Amino acid sequence: MLELVEDFSDERNKAWCIHCTASLAGSETNWDHVPTKSLLERPLPAHVPQVEVCRSCNTGFSLDEEYLATFLSCVLSGSTEPAAQINPRIARALARNPSLQAKLELSRKIVRDSERRTQIVWDPEMDRINRVVVKNARGHAFFEFGEPMMDEPAHVWASPLELLSEEQRAQFENVAAYGWPEVGSRMMTRLAAGVDMEDGWVVVQDDVYRYAVVQEGTLLVRSVIRNYLATEVFWE
Repeated sequence: MLELVEDFSDERNKAWCIHCTASLAGSETNWDHVPTKSLLERPLPAHVPQVEVCRSCNTGFSLDEEYLATFLSCVLSGSTEPAAQINPRIARALARNPSLQAKLELSRKIVRDSERRTQIVWDPEMDRINRVVVKNARGHAFFEFGEPMMDEPAHVWASPLELLSEEQRAQFENVAAYGWPEVGSRMMTRLAAGVDMEDGWVVVQDDVYRYAVVQEGTLLVRSVIRNYLATEVFWE
């Protein structure tokens, strides 16, 4: 269960939507879960991080969030068939949306290696995946550091963990080597007290979602989804 961590970051940074920079005082707002709820298992953990954003931005990510959650489920099951999905919400999404299932099926390729063994290779719509990755990264940065990263990131990357070499995997996992965050931030509290932390990562749900936010010259956000997809976003 996630602990409730109080925020003592600068209140002046909370006046704008972190996605579109609109003033929250003049906008209809709601609270956005970061990470996206559809990437988590039900029941949701208590105290899943949330940030206040304008309603239009929050709802604007919905289709891409559905795409990513459904894609990951299909990858892990090896099939785009609704009946093959472990998560009943994903099965229902595929059943009611044949066009989404068709898109995902087009991204699924059966190939043979040099020894004529078959394997499944996926070629998803990376622009849609990256939009959700950046959306969550902005939320993680804001929630943990109080930093509204409203510029476009300098770098966005997502890859299956299994494609990383041993050296690349070790480098990706090593977030504890970075310096201490600002006093008053949630991340400072987490590191000082060890709240929800494992080797520098905030564990939202075991084997489902974890993330890290570090700041040393740049602001860097990494996440691991379903122990399958590794992501990285940084701002200069």
